[in-house]
Amino acid sequence: MCGRFAQFQMREKYLTYLVDEDEREIPYDPQPVARYNVAPGTRVLLLSERADRLHLDPVVWGYAPGWWDKAPLINARVETAAASRMFKPLWQHGRAIVFADGWYEWKKEGEKKQPYFIHRADGQPVFMAAIGSTPFERGDEAEGFVIVTAAADRGLVDIHDRRPLVLAPEAAREWMRQDTGGREAEDIAADGAVTADEFIWHPVTRAVGNVKNQGPELIEPVGE
Repeated sequence: MCGRFAQFQMREKYLTYLVDEDEREIPYDPQPVARYNVAPGTRVLLLSERADRLHLDPVVWGYAPGWWDKAPLINARVETAAASRMFKPLWQHGRAIVFADGWYEWKKEGEKKQPYFIHRADGQPVFMAAIGSTPFERGDEAEGFVIVTAAADRGLVDIHDRRPLVLAPEAAREWMRQDTGGREAEDIAADGAVTADEFIWHPVTRAVGNVKNQGPELIEPVGE
């Protein structure tokens, strides 16, 4: 699953992996995003396509349609989302990308849970598949977006049995295209996912458990 992540570099750092400047409607911003502890229920920069251009909108992380009487959901399983009552409309028409530098998972060690920061070994950004309620630019408080998750594989299983569906840059761009159909999106999710071999992880401070804590110290390694 994915319940926290980090998104701290300049927008340009992420965007240059995905699209040329003439294919996006996103103003240049020299300031880093500077979020080291992104939590559900907050607005997150969400990348999506409209009229053949990429747009970046602050959208609430969490999805609760009108008929849903429970807490908003923050994740959707890639194995079932395309066909489920809850997520099928989003899968068809609301595919987007959350760019990040890595995410956190908690592993039970003894009587406590130890958080780990997981990121790409080559230092590239992480492009997490997302689906949400469009149009994203409306800033709807209730119907936002969820991050798509997949079963963890190989070494990542030691940390958690689920993980975000991270797509290679080319696959991420195809995932967002408005003319990509739902079935095509399923193929992209299967064929364009970044494998566990591309990630490394290390234990970090338990201070990341408090959503009020921010700063680069949250991703620094600590003694196991």
